[in-house]
Amino acid sequence: MSEPEMDGAAATAVVDSMVRGTQATTDLHVANQQGVLARVRSLLPEFTGALRRVAEQVLTDPAAASRATIVELAERSGTSPATVTRFCRALGFDGYADLRLGIAAETGRARSAGWTVDIGREIQPSDPLERVLGQIMAADTQAMHDTAELLDLAEVERAAVAIAAAPRVNIFGASGSALVGEEMQFSLHRIGVAAWAWTDVHNGLASAALSRRGDVALGISHSGETGETIELLAEASSRGATTIALTSFPRSPLAELADITLLTATQATTFRPDALSARHPQLVVLDLLYVAVAQRTHERSHAAFQRTAQAVHGHKAAKDGSTT
Repeated sequence: MSEPEMDGAAATAVVDSMVRGTQATTDLHVANQQGVLARVRSLLPEFTGALRRVAEQVLTDPAAASRATIVELAERSGTSPATVTRFCRALGFDGYADLRLGIAAETGRARSAGWTVDIGREIQPSDPLERVLGQIMAADTQAMHDTAELLDLAEVERAAVAIAAAPRVNIFGASGSALVGEEMQFSLHRIGVAAWAWTDVHNGLASAALSRRGDVALGISHSGETGETIELLAEASSRGATTIALTSFPRSPLAELADITLLTATQATTFRPDALSARHPQLVVLDLLYVAVAQRTHERSHAAFQRTAQAVHGHKAAKDGSTT
């Protein structure tokens, strides 16, 4: 099928630019062929026309893509072998053979671990809860595995060092991301880190405007395109704060604004689109970050835990059953 979107030279130039940009933004471990599908999902918003059709075909049936020839994949996506080759280059592969091997290895690991059960299948109103549970567990397990592959631990280290030394930590997020931010604020608060989670834009802007060099601002947004979160992080950045973005898209406005980017992957299911399915991967990354901060402030964290546990001890139910 012909491709009217752009001529070959123009398409190649676009792909070359995307490859340079994505490689400069984040190391996604392409060299060892891990996290291929998560990488495709993270770059999907950047693909247009024929390249996007190839990406969608790969994500729709990864196992079939790993078995298909370059001609077969081109036909299934309504493109051409040249487009498939450009798609491989956009992901950092030299050619289609390397892409196939990467997808095959990833789907093979998923099958052996039981992660592929019902992933991608629509949940029907008549489905028994046992099947629904299996699909949710499989999707979340896959998403967290993909997140582990995407995550740059050097970036986590930088974020942990910054938070451990910060006089003040502001956490920004809207809607579901706000709930995740509140969890992080609670965890940091328990180990003596001065942290605030802001969901109101006015209050958040006031706090961001008071930021100083050495403070940290953490912005959480699955899409990386939430206007309020971008505005809040930008204000904190303008005052000298170190900024951290937690997002699923490495070239999103939020990620490009931040000093440090922490990436998550998602696996959507029926009734749980990407924004909702992002919650558990986000919590995993923030739990890792929280533990890393606690490690770097061990004495202070240990003392804080003891004091806070003692303070709330009297509010626990008596173990002798005397309370009702």
